[in-house]
Amino acid sequence: MNYSKAILEKVNEALGKTKDVEVDVVCAPPALFIKDLVASKPAHVQVAGQNCYHAKEGAFTGEMSPEMLKEAGCTWVILGHSERRTIFNEDDELLKKKIDYVLNKTDVNVIACIGESLQERESGKTNEVVERQVKAYQEKIGNDQYNRVVIAYEPVWAIGTGKVATPQQAQEVHEHLRKFIEKNANGDIAKKVRIIYGGSVSGSNCKELAQQADIDGFLVGGASLKPEFEQICKSRQN
Repeated sequence: MNYSKAILEKVNEALGKTKDVEVDVVCAPPALFIKDLVASKPAHVQVAGQNCYHAKEGAFTGEMSPEMLKEAGCTWVILGHSERRTIFNEDDELLKKKIDYVLNKTDVNVIACIGESLQERESGKTNEVVERQVKAYQEKIGNDQYNRVVIAYEPVWAIGTGKVATPQQAQEVHEHLRKFIEKNANGDIAKKVRIIYGGSVSGSNCKELAQQADIDGFLVGGASLKPEFEQICKSRQN
């Protein structure tokens, strides 16, 4: 069996178990697998690109435009993932250009990622860092566009490490973010905008995380390919 077929079978097996779960399910496969997943996925699942550039076309070798993602069947794109920020040095100025282009030139929706490093958390700069990152996005989000944006808080120190913010730590940041968004937009937007948590989410910790007042869902990594993904999707159900 070839690699792509094996991955797609595993993904679709996990996604199929979420059919009767009353949550939005968005899957973000590697770019090469997008069309195959769109053709084979369950009907209730939406598809996202893992990244995009801020132009429709041009001499940008290796990049993918949001228009290309849309044509391939994506309705979402992830921007500013911690690995894009840390490994590929994407900063707030570049991400401002990206979210501005996606929201104002296309109808693709955005999962906008933010998060602090371990050093920043230990030095007490968590709120300062996430405020700066959210403010950069907000400068390019119109008040009528927040329904197309999901904020994903993913502490860098918890990505793929097996470490996870305690429910209390995650809730504190989510609550702070909602208040910050209210200050820069308005109370109704702050109440309705979805803020999700990412960082080693698993079947064992999802229930307690999901019970927190300001955590609206999850950005799931490795666990999305495991049987526990169904449990994660159902974590907000009583």
